[in-house]
Amino acid sequence: MYAGLQDLGVANGEDLKETLTNCTEPLKAIEQFQTENGVLLPSLQSALPFLDLHGTPRLEFHQSVFDELREKLLERVSVIALEGKVEERYKKLEDLLEKSFSLVKMPSIQPVVMCVMKHLPKVPEKKLKLVMADKDLYKACAVEVKRQIWQDNQALFGDEVSPLLKQYILEKENILFSNDISVLHNFFSPSPKTRRQGEVVQKLTQMIGKNVKLYDMVLQFLRTLFLRTRNVHYCTLRAELLMSLHDLETSEICNVDPCHKFTWCLDACIREKFVDNKRARELQGFLDGVKKGQEQVLGDLSMILCDPFAINTLALSTIRHLQDLVGQDTLPRESPDLLLLLRMLSLGQGAWDMIDSQVFKEPKMEAELITKFLPMLMSFVVDDHTFNVDQKLPSEEKGPIPYPSTIPEAFTKFLQENRIACEIGLYYILHITKQRNKNAFLRLLPALVETFSDLAFSDIFLHLLTGNLTLLGDEFALEEFCTSLFDGFFLTACSRKENVHRHVLRLLLHLNHKVAPAKLESLQKALEPTKQSGEAVKELYNQLTEKLELRKPSPAEVTETPSMELPLPAVPTPASR
Repeated sequence: MYAGLQDLGVANGEDLKETLTNCTEPLKAIEQFQTENGVLLPSLQSALPFLDLHGTPRLEFHQSVFDELREKLLERVSVIALEGKVEERYKKLEDLLEKSFSLVKMPSIQPVVMCVMKHLPKVPEKKLKLVMADKDLYKACAVEVKRQIWQDNQALFGDEVSPLLKQYILEKENILFSNDISVLHNFFSPSPKTRRQGEVVQKLTQMIGKNVKLYDMVLQFLRTLFLRTRNVHYCTLRAELLMSLHDLETSEICNVDPCHKFTWCLDACIREKFVDNKRARELQGFLDGVKKGQEQVLGDLSMILCDPFAINTLALSTIRHLQDLVGQDTLPRESPDLLLLLRMLSLGQGAWDMIDSQVFKEPKMEAELITKFLPMLMSFVVDDHTFNVDQKLPSEEKGPIPYPSTIPEAFTKFLQENRIACEIGLYYILHITKQRNKNAFLRLLPALVETFSDLAFSDIFLHLLTGNLTLLGDEFALEEFCTSLFDGFFLTACSRKENVHRHVLRLLLHLNHKVAPAKLESLQKALEPTKQSGEAVKELYNQLTEKLELRKPSPAEVTETPSMELPLPAVPTPASR
């Protein structure tokens, strides 16, 4: 630990030991050692006995002086790093590092050495290797020094980043499976700026700094993990990381990322949860501006658009546009804004295939999506309007119009075979549920049993659906509603998809008091975990069981209700006159 002192010509403990071993008068030897190695200040010698009189040990005094000098030196290093010409200041720091580096393992001097390294834009490679080889030194050095180590050691950087990425995914999943079910506060409620203040995004932003090489490494990690897992939360992190660097005005990275301006514009749309006409034109300009030979940028743009927050914004905007078109008597193919939303949805949903195949071409959109599926959705909106208007008419003017109970076969087929149609269809169902439109919900619910890639059983959709279903809480008392929702939809997938099992239990934990007792009992049996069920399912089931036990009447309670009738006292009649 103190070996470096000898290199600087400063005596250490070993020198004192050797002196005492070979001397005849130890006290004189100690005194001489103190004189030679103490603070060489003549005026101090007469003051030291004064400290002795106050019982202050010499160690305490020297430690105090040492700490003060170290603070002054740290301040001076920081000043040197900012003043004078660039070459001169770095030459001074390099010389200081050369002199002090031998003491880097000495705890009391280490902060000074680390401070010098922190302010050097390029630490000599030999010293970086020594730091990297020593776990304690590596842990103690500043992130500015670690960046210089990481940029040439991708595996080491990967080891640092990997736990953060796992933490990020876990945080997203915890929100989706949260027991707090609400239509007002859901997965998509936090604003983009709030989200990127999260711990993981901030740590990654700090680790990258202004280093383009490290930024590219993180993007490569995210692409690889997205390909390996198909987890769309990695796409969210890709966008959040770029916008976090944008917030810090890190032009060194933002200027070289071709997705920066597109992501910036899309971020504003996500904040508003709507793509307005002006921003739609901007986004279209970026997509149309991808030049020949630069098609690879489409891979990154598709990943940005695959972010669930982007998909949510595009899908909500699509539903809103369709409603507007109904009022304008306009067909979907006649709306350029709607076609652009579909184009971006298609690009986002095709991200995995594009990055996997390395064929950077916008996916071709099926004409039937625009000419058949979207008009069909609009006809559902018309059905609702017609039924609502009919219900408001005076009874004598009402026509015998029941609410349509069947759905076109083509609608179910689109949801099974076309990814974009399925995404828009699911968001339409979320929309009608949020409007408390029970009739429309029960009409379309059977189509969700079998959808493209089981999208209707994805965590994001079920998280939003369970939140919106709280608005239909009173309907859970009806046998027909519960049978359609649970037996006809949820329970069809519970046994094969544990995430569905979890979402149903979440919903029942929140709304069990609304469900008829007989139905609740049968659901409790149907949802009982198996041996193969995960701990999360078992924990939720136990919570539900405990909640239901508390609701049961206590056996000690009196079963016979006492009579509320009280005998009426006889009232004397007033004497007649």
